[in-house]
Amino acid sequence: MTRVLSAAIMGLDARIIEVEVDLTSGLHIFNIVGLADKAVEEAKERVSAAIKNSELVPPRKKNQRLIVNLAPADIKKAGPAYDLPIALGYLLASKQISFSPENKLFVGELGLDGKVRSVNGILSSALLAKRKGIKIFFVPKDNAKEAALVKNLEVIPIESLAQAIAHLENRIIIKPQPATRIEEILGKNLYSINMAYIKGQETAKRAIEIAASGAHNLLMIGSPGSGKSLLAKAIPSILPKMTRDEILEVTKIHSIAGKLHYKLPIITQRPFRAPHHTASEASMIGGGAFSKPGEISLTHRGVLFLDEFPEFHRNLLESLRQPLEDGLVSISRAKASFVYPAKFILIAAMNPCPCGYLNHPTRACTCSAIQIRRYRQKISGPLLDRIDLHVEVPPLKYEKLASEKVAEDSAAIRKRVERARKIQKRRFEMAKLSFVTNSEMNIPEIKKYCQIDQFGKILLRNAVDKMNLSARGYHRVLKLARTIADLAEEEKISRNHIAEALQYRPKQEEY
Repeated sequence: MTRVLSAAIMGLDARIIEVEVDLTSGLHIFNIVGLADKAVEEAKERVSAAIKNSELVPPRKKNQRLIVNLAPADIKKAGPAYDLPIALGYLLASKQISFSPENKLFVGELGLDGKVRSVNGILSSALLAKRKGIKIFFVPKDNAKEAALVKNLEVIPIESLAQAIAHLENRIIIKPQPATRIEEILGKNLYSINMAYIKGQETAKRAIEIAASGAHNLLMIGSPGSGKSLLAKAIPSILPKMTRDEILEVTKIHSIAGKLHYKLPIITQRPFRAPHHTASEASMIGGGAFSKPGEISLTHRGVLFLDEFPEFHRNLLESLRQPLEDGLVSISRAKASFVYPAKFILIAAMNPCPCGYLNHPTRACTCSAIQIRRYRQKISGPLLDRIDLHVEVPPLKYEKLASEKVAEDSAAIRKRVERARKIQKRRFEMAKLSFVTNSEMNIPEIKKYCQIDQFGKILLRNAVDKMNLSARGYHRVLKLARTIADLAEEEKISRNHIAEALQYRPKQEEY
């Protein structure tokens, strides 16, 4: 019997899988056991053809009994990543090749011609190899740059089964993949939309700047054509660059979801995703037969833009409540439970009524009061309570649209956002806290860092009574005021900061 190591993806992390191959005499059989899915079962045909086309003897002898066990047997095995270790395990067991499998990890899909194809989740597997003290990681060539993000791990890029065997038997030497340096890949961030392109909308731009500075959620309400979508698409241009830890974290999520391109296997810009309002809960939250991250995890450390907010399915919107509060999503199924990170900025846009022209200066609204109420009630109060900034985006007049005056450039706004983020990061690092933005603060941190002056306390007390703020709403006002103070580079929250934070709360009569 032979044993070759591989890896299985479980949520965002990987686990060691021992590919045990037992070859004995008897009635011909080739079985793969160990809770394997259909893709793993079909490896029998891929492996046999790949071995034959590599000019070796495949497992087809009449008196050959071949059992492949993927251990531990209680973990569901999915996908084609076990093809390479199964083939090598069989060739070792049948004594057609000879090498030591110690301290080596293998993943890769085999084509019928013996070529090795890329697989998902390579970064998680590479991190597992380093964590377990495994020295050498054999990966498909297209996955090599991604695996080489992990330092102090020898990554061997292979193109075919025959090439892998030749290297293992020291007949040829494959040079290890050079370490992938994030700094060399970052390059220049290119954004399709700049804030300078957007005329007017100073109030909305201010709200967006605050949202970007503290990673707060934002809802824009305005008639069709007022610029809500354009404003949302310009937000990535003012967000600060990701840190190395954030890049690795986001890249790992996209790798598991199969969203990376082999030519650029690293996510260097903050994600911006805008799913259609017909999206399903599974696509948004994640899960499925073999759990994968959904849209909210793919936008981790980035922006999730939901246009036509009330048109999304009610159950889908309600499922956003936990991620918005906790920054993660728990997916529980009968066979397993997974937790994915989901710290994103929610940017939502909606019309004020079904026809879109309520309170429009030049067009009459055709909706009845019942239609307007029913439309707005599609979004529940608890969900609205988790959105920090509510801002109206009015239609622009001709004078604004035709003005030659150039609006403030995204680069200038981004400098202020980065400065505010640095203040927050320094504050939380000194306290040895794991989060980096004001929106992530919990009640103990709010009490410690959101100290307000006497005039601010009076204003906030009156607002709680008159605006019927919930406990969550009260704490969100404080976090928002903390961000506004950070933008002003002021240590203490003043009355003016509280007043600006309160003006972004929804008015009672609106919902």
